[in-house]
Amino acid sequence: MKQLFFLAVLLTLVLTGTAAQQDGQSAAAELSFTYTKQRGFASNQYAIWVEDAEGRHIKTIFATGWTANGGWKRRPASIPVWVKQSGLSALTKAQIDVFSGATPGTGSFTYTWDGTDSRDTLLPAGDYMIILEGTLRGENQVYYRAPISLGQGIATPQISVEYKGKSLAERSMIGDVKVRVFR
Repeated sequence: MKQLFFLAVLLTLVLTGTAAQQDGQSAAAELSFTYTKQRGFASNQYAIWVEDAEGRHIKTIFATGWTANGGWKRRPASIPVWVKQSGLSALTKAQIDVFSGATPGTGSFTYTWDGTDSRDTLLPAGDYMIILEGTLRGENQVYYRAPISLGQGIATPQISVEYKGKSLAERSMIGDVKVRVFR
């Protein structure tokens, strides 16, 4: 009897997972990395977002709360590309609360994109870009970019990295970046 019960539970989980994938609620892509919190002022800010093939902002997946909630006005060098691309200055507090959060402590993190835009509308198959921007310290920035082709199936896209600024000291803030596409 127990075996039959466990089989029924397993079948339910499999069918539930399949239904979630069919209705677009499963992960389209995920970005993971290790984060080492830096000491001192003017550091530890990052944002993750998705753009379409023309470079238009589609959706912010995460942004550190200090910058998202007004810190960008006091320190314009804090994740400046995301601030501009996201249209942050026109967003309401409620809209910002959807994607912002406290700056985390040191650890490994994974952020998932569900394949929707900022209105939660499922996007069509096509080419997108997932971007991770970090403010390492002051004017020193890092940009990770990975092209994503939704509708092509499981993939591990090539990630490019670009550093701006002269300091090498904080480059360990974000590392071991990986992106996986699921559909």
